Amino acid sequence: MRILFLDQSGKPGGAELCLIDIAKPYGVGFAGRRHRALVGLFADGSFKDLLQQNNIPVEVLATQAIQVRKESSLLQGLKSLGQLAPLITKVVKISREYDLIYANTQKALVVGALASLFSRRPLVYHLHDILSQEHFSQTNLRIAVNLANRFSSLVIANSQASKTAFVQAGGRPNIVEVVYNGFDPKTYQTDESEIHKLQQNLGVEGKFVVGHFSRLAPWKGQHILIDALAKCPPEVTAILVGDALFGEQDYVQKLHQQVAQLGLENRVKFLGFRSDIPQLMAACDLVAHTSTSPEPFGRVIVEAMLCGKPVVAAKAGGVMELVEHGHNGFLVTPGKPQELAQVIITCLQETEITATIANNARTTASERFDVAIINQQIAQLLSHRV
Repeated sequence: MRILFLDQSGKPGGAELCLIDIAKPYGVGFAGRRHRALVGLFADGSFKDLLQQNNIPVEVLATQAIQVRKESSLLQGLKSLGQLAPLITKVVKISREYDLIYANTQKALVVGALASLFSRRPLVYHLHDILSQEHFSQTNLRIAVNLANRFSSLVIANSQASKTAFVQAGGRPNIVEVVYNGFDPKTYQTDESEIHKLQQNLGVEGKFVVGHFSRLAPWKGQHILIDALAKCPPEVTAILVGDALFGEQDYVQKLHQQVAQLGLENRVKFLGFRSDIPQLMAACDLVAHTSTSPEPFGRVIVEAMLCGKPVVAAKAGGVMELVEHGHNGFLVTPGKPQELAQVIITCLQETEITATIANNARTTASERFDVAIINQQIAQLLSHRV
């Protein structure tokens, strides 16, 4: 099977990292034939470089970013049609060389649906979002659901929470299947010497380090962690890994102001975007997930589990399918820094219990989210449903 993957982003977010794992088995050429996959991007950027590093064929199909966002109105959407026309024409032409169009994001769904119509190729939509008015305008919700219902042979939801939201928004239940993100457990093994060296470089030796791994955005809730930190003993330090992605620089500035107002300059480190995520997680004592809105899946939670680290996560959305409170992690009410602070203090003081929970987490994640098993599930769905 030859697959044309489509993605709107030039920057690697959770959906894009998931796409790398799915496309990799199809990206390798073999005797007498061309590559079985191509990833078509609607923007240039570091995601293209990541794909190339993984030997996945990639082509940037658009020269201008599509000016439609999750909250855009119908009028804004209509204005973008002129911009989309050349892109759709290009995708139609390319897709005729492939057996299947695989739309990995919502803008990719719009382009992929129309390309599917004109090229007569089946369409698969990988749903990485909770389709609700909390994140999307009513217009964008209707467009996504209607296009998926009309053109998709299969919708792959990244959690039961994403599937439920899709069906509640009017999506056809008979076309949607849940497949979680996959991970290679070997990627999350780090030597003790490397961990010690990293802790030295970060200046956190002898501290209790709480890591937060996400782009800096209001709904990701870094401000919740900073508030919680102020309620913890002075040896508790936080590292914030990530930066603003989608014009959220104002929020970054507010975080720095918050840190200064609380007198936490020596206890909060902004590390920006980093490529050594498994190593940084291994250097933490606890990984915090603090989203204020329901998370569709929560990649960082599984990554931390695979690193053998305890996780405290906001109790909503797909997170509830990953973490069992008191067994393989901790759950707290979203937006409640006092609850978060209490869990941090518990992990600081109850080291034996916390170590058991971390071991349980690693076992759970290795068994449930192994990328080889996940890719088998997707391959079976594509062969039987498309």
